[in-house]
Amino acid sequence: MEKLKRAVKEIAYARDQAKLSGFHRSLGPFLSFASSLYGVVLSLRRSLYCSGFFSRHRLPVPVISVGNLTWGGNGKTPMVEFIAKCLADYGISPLILTRGYAGGDEAKMLQRHLLGGPVKVGVGANRMATANLFFEKYGYVDCRGSNLFERTYLDQKVGSHISLEKIGAAILDDGMQHWSLCRDLEIVMINGLMLWGNCKLLPLGPLREPLTALKRADVAVVHHADLVLEQKLKDIELVIQEIKSLPVFYTRMAPSCFFEVRNINTKMHLGAVHNAVVLCVSAIGSSDAFVQGMEKMGPIYVDRFDFSDHHSFQTKDIHMMRERLGQLEDKFGYKPIVIVTEKDYDRDPQILKHLHPFQVLVLCSEMQIIARKGCNEHHFKLLLKELLEVKLSGAD
Repeated sequence: MEKLKRAVKEIAYARDQAKLSGFHRSLGPFLSFASSLYGVVLSLRRSLYCSGFFSRHRLPVPVISVGNLTWGGNGKTPMVEFIAKCLADYGISPLILTRGYAGGDEAKMLQRHLLGGPVKVGVGANRMATANLFFEKYGYVDCRGSNLFERTYLDQKVGSHISLEKIGAAILDDGMQHWSLCRDLEIVMINGLMLWGNCKLLPLGPLREPLTALKRADVAVVHHADLVLEQKLKDIELVIQEIKSLPVFYTRMAPSCFFEVRNINTKMHLGAVHNAVVLCVSAIGSSDAFVQGMEKMGPIYVDRFDFSDHHSFQTKDIHMMRERLGQLEDKFGYKPIVIVTEKDYDRDPQILKHLHPFQVLVLCSEMQIIARKGCNEHHFKLLLKELLEVKLSGAD
């Protein structure tokens, strides 16, 4: 299965389809048929929602959707966390609604990062049902038709009956294709390193929807922009603006520290890998960005083990890693260091401990908005606030 997933991804992003192997080409007819079928189902589903045959539900609080048009590596979950913290800073208690896909590694990471604060994380495929459970438990602040930010500020200032526990907004993680829930703001994330590939729909290509779906977005965000050439960033922006005139922001993942899998409370400086031999192990949507980021930290050699997004490490994977680590140790004369992402750690915090006596470090990073063309983090937060105020003031 892992080989098939890798082959499908290689087909989707191949620059020259003629150079694909016989195995890849043999998958072509099946993938093409499946892609056409997916497109028909997608169009039918969209029509049924637009016609009202399928109901769309509206929550009693404003909903911010963070989604994407392609498969993983677009930075959706870091952006969800970023927005949640922004709202919390404004005095709004947000509820994150995530489906908990493939073991819920992203949900676990959000819960660990946001533990002890006003942000709540609801996990479940039925986002409406999950939201209602949290509304019943904590209550909510209904600010439709009014100014959410001004209302929250006044409630805090006068010490009204509205508690800080009450939910003031919902953030829909991976929400662009979640048609059953209405949203007030649509943010689409774009992986600058791995754009739209062959521009085909799944599974022949990486697109979950045609690029014209950008027309539904209010804001576009190009992720991993620090690893992309300036000309390519201009090309991405041009494609977006040809479909719809949107505000475009640029983000990156900024490494902050490491911690050891055997002791999560042990924080280590990024210099811990300087002049070291490193094996990057990841099962994420954009492993290239992870590896490139590690190379900038000064190790003398970087090797990599890439698995498909959300892959759960098995005993056989640990054996392969140990074999590769032994080869690196023989080659360089001292033990290499294994580096994984937080998402990989949260998927299964225990299995990576079986790599002992090799040291396994988890790279901690946070999303940052890159200042570009006069736009920075302040402008993003201001735009977020302004767009929400406009949407809510016009709400029924």
